[in-house]
Amino acid sequence: MLIFVVTRKTIMLETHLLKIIENKLKKENLPISVKFWNGVEVTGTNSEIELTVNSPKALRIFTNPTLSVLAESYVHQEIDLKGEIRKMVHILSDAFNNHDPNNWLSRFSRFVHSKESDKAAIAHHYDVSNEFYSLWLDKNKVYSCAYYNTLDDSLDQAQEQKLDHICKKLNLTPNERLLDIGCGWGALIFWAAEKYGVKSTGITLSENQHLYVKEEIKRRGLSGLVEVRIQDYRDIPTQEMFDKIVSVGMFEHVGINMLPTYFKTIYNHLKPGGIVLNHGITTSNLDGGASSSGGEFIDKYVFPNGELSHISRVVEKMSREGLEILDTESLRRHYAQTLWSWVENLENNQAQARDIVGEDKFRVWYAYMSGCAYAFEKNWINLYQILAAKPENGSIEYPLTRKHVYNTNSKL
Repeated sequence: MLIFVVTRKTIMLETHLLKIIENKLKKENLPISVKFWNGVEVTGTNSEIELTVNSPKALRIFTNPTLSVLAESYVHQEIDLKGEIRKMVHILSDAFNNHDPNNWLSRFSRFVHSKESDKAAIAHHYDVSNEFYSLWLDKNKVYSCAYYNTLDDSLDQAQEQKLDHICKKLNLTPNERLLDIGCGWGALIFWAAEKYGVKSTGITLSENQHLYVKEEIKRRGLSGLVEVRIQDYRDIPTQEMFDKIVSVGMFEHVGINMLPTYFKTIYNHLKPGGIVLNHGITTSNLDGGASSSGGEFIDKYVFPNGELSHISRVVEKMSREGLEILDTESLRRHYAQTLWSWVENLENNQAQARDIVGEDKFRVWYAYMSGCAYAFEKNWINLYQILAAKPENGSIEYPLTRKHVYNTNSKL
């Protein structure tokens, strides 16, 4: 008798939820058809997406409709999705982005960024598999926002344009010393050495990246111009100075409370009159933190301990550490285009990707990059290149105009 009562209650609850879902689809004219594990199907208006709910557990996506819950259910195969990816992300983000802007997680730093925890976070994200990243990155393995002259540019072309854009902004000249904090797979330090004759030093916390760059240095015959280290930015020898410093896609890992230490470290290792370029993701939320309900998923599955600040806070903290801001440039639309290119490449190589990292991790990256592409499109997040200098008695050795950045004498 007890079993019968429980089963009956369960059936009643499921029936009630199905009715709520059906009403939501019709009321909001959502183009989604939902298929349930028990054979029931609810169809919205002019459905463009098919969402299959594989078990009662997945009903949480409707009772707690956030992007993080939706993405986690997808990763654990509690739900399946069919449809064109851009349409799916657009429709599902509008339907499931139940975000509370007053959530304390959006307003305060949540993590202690010790050297050990930062290294573990980097390993979680970057030491997945060099082969996996190669399936969807460009030929130079540039894992950061590309720079598009037109939307018809290929990913390879746009990434090389980005490398050259950075080098021109830094106004690199032969034999200068360049430090790249978070050098990835080395594309920028190789470009700077080979195209501009710069002595490049890259630091990373990723074992996979470090090994790859070391092998590439030998293969390219750049032992005299390029070096790579496994090193935390806080461990750079005190006496070591650089003419130019760059950081691309790394400062998101630094932590809001550690930004003063990060920028002070850059200032201390920059020669007087030297130039720094910081290229990183910011939030469009003035209070800091996530501007959508997908932040928890990203922290748990993709970027542990990652934190975003608003551009105004970044400029303030750089200025407080003695760096003079010369220029800022938003690459938000460029990053949306970059991410969609990565998603397309991952789709085209999904069989190989699944073989390398497994179904769950494939779904993590597919959901993460698609969601981020949409977030950049919606201006929930942005990306800025901030150029700054360390003045020497008020003097800065830098061109008065930006003609050198946009001249036609390209190194491409």
